[in-house]
Amino acid sequence: MYKIKGLPEPNEITMCTVKKILFHSVFVELDEYEHLEGMIHISEIAPGRIRNIRDFVREGKKIVCKVLKINHERNHIDLSLRRVSRSEALTKNYEFKQDIKATKLLDTVANKLKKNTDAIYKEVGIKLIEVYGSLNSGLWEISEDNSKIKNLNLTPQIEKILLETIIEKIKKQEISISGTIELSSTAPDGIIKIKKVLNKLVKDNVKINYISAPKYKITITASDYKIAENEMNTIKENLMKISHEENCTSDLVRDKKR
Repeated sequence: MYKIKGLPEPNEITMCTVKKILFHSVFVELDEYEHLEGMIHISEIAPGRIRNIRDFVREGKKIVCKVLKINHERNHIDLSLRRVSRSEALTKNYEFKQDIKATKLLDTVANKLKKNTDAIYKEVGIKLIEVYGSLNSGLWEISEDNSKIKNLNLTPQIEKILLETIIEKIKKQEISISGTIELSSTAPDGIIKIKKVLNKLVKDNVKINYISAPKYKITITASDYKIAENEMNTIKENLMKISHEENCTSDLVRDKKR
């Protein structure tokens, strides 16, 4: 995939590849940036005492890190592995894979036009990032509304081939995530209260099925993993609030991604 020139921003979540493991630190390559390496101190690998860093990372492994501090003069970057939440890691992994697919789509456009891939990236890729924030976001926006390709101000030939390739390669799809709700009540009308709580959570894209008391399966579908994750977080907040109002005890645990 194409590399970003320059440096990341503090608190940015970035994909990295482990290059070297020392006794008190790990050196990684920032996969999305051009010729950039960073360092993770042992204290930023995982919570608690670490006896052996290799219990958590290995050479060649891809990990999601958070940028802590940047020394602009030395291009030195301090990173953290332990400060990345599970949700952030899952979202970054998904986005990284999608950007790789987006890069391959631009490769196809370059081949069709018999142009150098770097030239197409400069003519198309940079504009997609400037207008839509990322290659993948831009390509998906255009796949949803073909007229948005005009925002890139491309030559007629490139615009035609790019749109044809987007229509050919990008198929609308839905992803789903799930979790387990535990919901109970000791009130005499507890069953009614539980049903009331669950009914307030159900939507067109949110399904809840009974497992066995007090557990219920919740499944959320969306066009994008990040949207689904945000929906899950919102539902968890609403579950706690509504349960409290109905004097119920509740919890929602996100299923592990397979």
